[in-house]
Amino acid sequence: MPYCTKLSVPEMTAQKKKLRFSTTDRGRAAEDQALAFLLQQGLSIVQRNFRCRRGEIDLIMREGAVLVFVEVRQRSSQLFGGAAASVGLRKQARLWHTAAVYLQRLKPTPACRFDAVCIEGENIHWLRHILSG
Repeated sequence: MPYCTKLSVPEMTAQKKKLRFSTTDRGRAAEDQALAFLLQQGLSIVQRNFRCRRGEIDLIMREGAVLVFVEVRQRSSQLFGGAAASVGLRKQARLWHTAAVYLQRLKPTPACRFDAVCIEGENIHWLRHILSG
């Protein structure tokens, strides 16, 4: 019985695809985890994955009378700054503009805030008021 099994390139690629989740799958799982966490904290879901030309908001939640726009970030560790550090100025600007598009549909405009749920390994951090304006 040989020690190593030789696989062709297509077979190796197929094996790797079975073992790995796509970026979309990992993102969806992180959003599911963040949603479950926020529901446990007493928030209610308004909409998931609101998209417009300017960008996307992962979760739109409600906490009392306040509309909460939530960005979900996931990193396997805090190496290179962690999940919170990945919400840079460009991402903040996209969130702001996307929320403005969403709010144009609502009359009267409710009080709102921007939060982030950062998932690093098994740890979940809820950062409130990440943007001010």
